[in-house]
Amino acid sequence: MTEEFDLAALLAERGAERYELHAKHLNHQLPRMLHTIGFDKVYTRAEGAYFWDEDGNDYLDMLAGFGVMGLGRHHPVVRKALHDVLDAQLADLTRFDCQPLPGLLAERLLAHSPHLDRVFFGNSGTEAVETALKFARYATGRPRILYCDHAFHGLTTGSLSVNGESGFRDGFAPLLPDTAVPLGDLDALARELKKGDVAGLVVEPIQGKGVHEAPPGYLRTAQELLHRHKALLIADEVQTGLGRTGDFYAYQHEDGVEPDLVCVAKALSGGYVPVGATLGRDWIFKKVYSSMDRVLVHSASFGSNAQAMAAGLAVLSVMENDQTVANARVTGELLRSRLAALTDKYELLADVRGRGLMIGIEFGRPKSLKLRGRWSMLQAARKGLFAQMVVVPLLQRHRILTQVSGDHLEVIKLIPPLIVGEREVDRFVDAFTEVMDDAHSGGGLVWDFGRTLIKQAVANR
Repeated sequence: MTEEFDLAALLAERGAERYELHAKHLNHQLPRMLHTIGFDKVYTRAEGAYFWDEDGNDYLDMLAGFGVMGLGRHHPVVRKALHDVLDAQLADLTRFDCQPLPGLLAERLLAHSPHLDRVFFGNSGTEAVETALKFARYATGRPRILYCDHAFHGLTTGSLSVNGESGFRDGFAPLLPDTAVPLGDLDALARELKKGDVAGLVVEPIQGKGVHEAPPGYLRTAQELLHRHKALLIADEVQTGLGRTGDFYAYQHEDGVEPDLVCVAKALSGGYVPVGATLGRDWIFKKVYSSMDRVLVHSASFGSNAQAMAAGLAVLSVMENDQTVANARVTGELLRSRLAALTDKYELLADVRGRGLMIGIEFGRPKSLKLRGRWSMLQAARKGLFAQMVVVPLLQRHRILTQVSGDHLEVIKLIPPLIVGEREVDRFVDAFTEVMDDAHSGGGLVWDFGRTLIKQAVANR
């Protein structure tokens, strides 16, 4: 008889070894980085928009697992759906039948994009992008995809080929023959399209790195240019989709934009079961799956599994019943406007931007001589240190989890669970104000930690 597996006992016995186990068997740089910046916490439980540590202290989550936890952690409706689907003991992943849950989830997703017709389910955001790249190439018969500078579309080889950050690409060549264009530059897009080999443009309506929004009118005009040259518009909504920006999809902020392919993931999982989805037009899918011989030309071993589909259905049900998208719009505007009001007070605060609950806080060179000298010292050591200096006291002193929006950027990105409200806005703004007061005083935890970061940056050169 198989010995019973006791997960609770295993965690009780070995849980304290978490950082040592990771350093020994996984990415050894992660625990090193966490120790350096003081993020090596031990969280014991989580619910909604909060974590708790072993001493019972609560932490406000303004990161949401990089956007995965759209409904917060352990939402009861999603938990129940997963219990239900496990208890149902479905004949899942036979590969030679058609289960109802994938069709039902596709139907619910497509209802939010009436111009699209079909869905492919994979397991992650990068897989959703990979699917879109393959489908665009096959449907158009062309090899090249355009992407925008500073874009992030994933880290597998295909999606890395349309990643606009060199730090992720370095050392992994050769990649696919894709080409970067500046976000918002329609002339650059037109020049590339005239070459006649472009399958499509993949674009985040709001870039996660730096929180930069496509200029008004850009997506609509880009779509017209692409279609004129028989190329496709691919919207990467992996982070911006499912209500994050105050509309179900971020491309919906601009009238007349109807992408040919749309990629989603992250929040669709409910924070439990990885899932990605690529939505597209009927003719694209019919061209890819053009005959019974091509029925499995693109597939995923765990795609459309019952647990992921149940989680996705539960997420959409909660979003519709609880008006999550409207809450993201209202609460996001409250948070953004209160932070934007601080730009006149703090010379180190350069800009506050974004939509809904996707907000970028950018820091910049101050005017006063004393602060300018400290700022220049940080920039000489490593760009992006000041933003990290703000992130650390937010966690250490105020128990608020945030992070910078990209390497070498002086930008903090706020992407909290979409369920946060005025209480969380008050807590964050009050804490941020205290940290900025400390930074502008020229002393305290902010600059003390800055010295530690400078030493670390110099040591890593």
